Amino acid sequence: MAAYGRPTLRDLFDEAPTPHIAHPPRTHHRDFYLATDGSYRAAGGTAPGDDAREFTGGLGVVIETRDGERVARLSVPNRAPDNNVAEYRALHLGLDVLATRSPADASVGVLIDHDILAENVNAAVLTHRDPELEPTHSVTHPPAIGLHWRGISSRLRDFAEIRAARIDSGYNPAHPLANAPDEYAHVNGEPDRCLLPEAPSATGDDRYPPPSRADRGSASD
Repeated sequence: MAAYGRPTLRDLFDEAPTPHIAHPPRTHHRDFYLATDGSYRAAGGTAPGDDAREFTGGLGVVIETRDGERVARLSVPNRAPDNNVAEYRALHLGLDVLATRSPADASVGVLIDHDILAENVNAAVLTHRDPELEPTHSVTHPPAIGLHWRGISSRLRDFAEIRAARIDSGYNPAHPLANAPDEYAHVNGEPDRCLLPEAPSATGDDRYPPPSRADRGSASD
């Protein structure tokens, strides 16, 4: 289980808004939860746009089951041209790892501290589910994302259900992993784990939304 005093990803997901998708009571019955973050720093060079600059940063990934059991943590160095690219790369990495450690029918909750990326994920999920649906948010991303959005879109189809929630970077457990890959490099040596969450109780959870949902009614955030 999660360490005492540290909220599980499930807890964070239940309290966070998921743009463009309404919240049914079973929203907290995801099988797995994935938090990702990407960081970017410019090092060297003397002026913005200086081609001699080197871009440094990192990618952070945390995966847990519904029960709070840790599946994986990653903290890897990454050289990206800007923060947006770093965020997309981190999500791509996290989805790749989760896809190899979960069953094909898994439901997934994603935690991201990048608003537009969360909106893009949920809009893409809605479009995949019903190609004729016109989502309220059109998917747009920076050209520098390259093939990462294509990889993310492909992975989104790998899971039975998936949605993204927006979270403050201060609450994102992937944030320190992304911002200090040299300090957290040891987490990459943790043993690979493929865990299945316990089956949800047949009574209780399905009938009532979490408090944050009950206060908002059935409207989408």
